[in-house]
Amino acid sequence: MLPESNNITSPEFSVTAPVPDPAPAPVKLTEVSSLTLEGLTRFFTEELGERSFRASQLYRWIHQRGATSFDEMTDLSKALREKLKQRAEIVPLVKDLEQRSVDGTIKYRWKTRDGRFIESVYMPSPDRKTLCVSTQVGCAMACSFCMTGTLGLKRNLTPGEIVAQVHAVNREVRKLEKLETYRPLSNLVFMGMGEPLHNFENLKTALSILQSVDGPNFSHRHITVSTVGLVPMIERFGQETDVKLAISLNASTDEQRSKTMPVNRKWNIAALLDACRKFPLRQGRRITFEYVLLQGFNDSDEDAYRLIELLKDIPAKVNLIPYNENPGLGFKTTMDERAEQFREILTNGHVAAFIRQNRGRDIAGACGQLANRGEEKASETTQGPELP
Repeated sequence: MLPESNNITSPEFSVTAPVPDPAPAPVKLTEVSSLTLEGLTRFFTEELGERSFRASQLYRWIHQRGATSFDEMTDLSKALREKLKQRAEIVPLVKDLEQRSVDGTIKYRWKTRDGRFIESVYMPSPDRKTLCVSTQVGCAMACSFCMTGTLGLKRNLTPGEIVAQVHAVNREVRKLEKLETYRPLSNLVFMGMGEPLHNFENLKTALSILQSVDGPNFSHRHITVSTVGLVPMIERFGQETDVKLAISLNASTDEQRSKTMPVNRKWNIAALLDACRKFPLRQGRRITFEYVLLQGFNDSDEDAYRLIELLKDIPAKVNLIPYNENPGLGFKTTMDERAEQFREILTNGHVAAFIRQNRGRDIAGACGQLANRGEEKASETTQGPELP
């Protein structure tokens, strides 16, 4: 007799599809270009099982010669180079745009691995070759006269991305000017995109790399870091680094400063200047105060006299910066004659004051103009300031 049904349901005939083994989790690569020599040595000895001198070799390849791939490191064995490719990475910056000013300034736009854009500005002069370095993608400080502030903060740069700007421009300048030295740059100013002290830990690591003997070996005398005035971080900056400090002051009263620099609502001028008085200064060194001159806003005689009073007990010099006009922000630059009168009042009041030459204004490469026009949009999701 035939069975009532052709369906075979007994357990011995059931078939279960084999479950594939889960795919192994990808190995997280160590960003070796962000490590100090001490950190890189630990990685080599503890993670790779290699001898410590190999870390020094790799460190010099990246931070003295500016290598961007392990294949360039010809004194490392092929086996070690292959191991490094499996376990480590050198974070790349890709040149996206280069703009040259009539005054010799060159602005570089770099694309990060996650598709963000940052800018750095090379300013050559007869006695020095200076690079203005960025520390963040965008900026959370929202100063109303600054184009970078219109972007909001997208993210912090890693130490490797900060240092990579220096290495990349060293390569560009070496090629452009047909130089033999690996490090043609002589001075660094951290006055590009972002608030450096808002990314303090990564900044500190980058400074350690840039000042290291086995790396670029920049002198503390030739590095300046600028801040809008994150008061708690100024104290840490003085204790944990030895480079120069610049303060973006830009006003002689709290009412003025709070209108243009929101950070002043948390730490007013008095708190900021108190931190400056406590800042540890090397023999003969002064704090630089940057003062952007805005026509009819902060450039009166009364402003100059108030500024003298504010700085009277601080070893200081003042850089007066004619405003670089930005579309839509509503400010005008102070005329040359008024700027000179302002400077003379400060000088007569025994405050060292200088009118800073603006570089790269015709390529939007001057102070307050770095904004990746056409690339980063203020409407994108941004991170809050999370001030200390």
